[in-house]
Amino acid sequence: MPVREVLLLGHPALYTVCDPVQRDELPQMTAVVDDLHDTLLDFRARYGAGRAVAAPQIGVLKRLIYMNIDHPVPIINPVLDQLSDEMFELWDDCMSFPDIFVRVRRHKSCRITFRDLDWNEHEMLLEDALSELLQHETDHLDGILAVSRAIDAQSFCLRSQAHFLKR
Repeated sequence: MPVREVLLLGHPALYTVCDPVQRDELPQMTAVVDDLHDTLLDFRARYGAGRAVAAPQIGVLKRLIYMNIDHPVPIINPVLDQLSDEMFELWDDCMSFPDIFVRVRRHKSCRITFRDLDWNEHEMLLEDALSELLQHETDHLDGILAVSRAIDAQSFCLRSQAHFLKR
């Protein structure tokens, strides 16, 4: 499968609210998942980071996320709810602006419901890093980038200067 070009900060598709995946689109989504997998692995090889990627980042405007931490998890039509009142701050990075970190606030925990490639429904309770990750990726499906969630004007840092950050 081909490695797809990751759309970069400023590309209009990144600010688009994505359409839900329909069940009859699953055959096409399987190919997209393969492309997301290869693109994520390529990004990891180049930057040493990357746990998930959203379909709009490769120009596919569908509600699809591919996560691969310990094993691959395609996430179709995710819905986040049960967002905790407790928040935490972190330096976030993104494949669409690979040389920038941005300080954001995220919910400490939440629930995600989604479908898999067999159209089975799943539910996961998320905390900490996994909660943050899927909030970030779900934002992509709503046309929201982490730079829009920056805490303030001083919440940006170049990757080359990350050694100064308190993570």
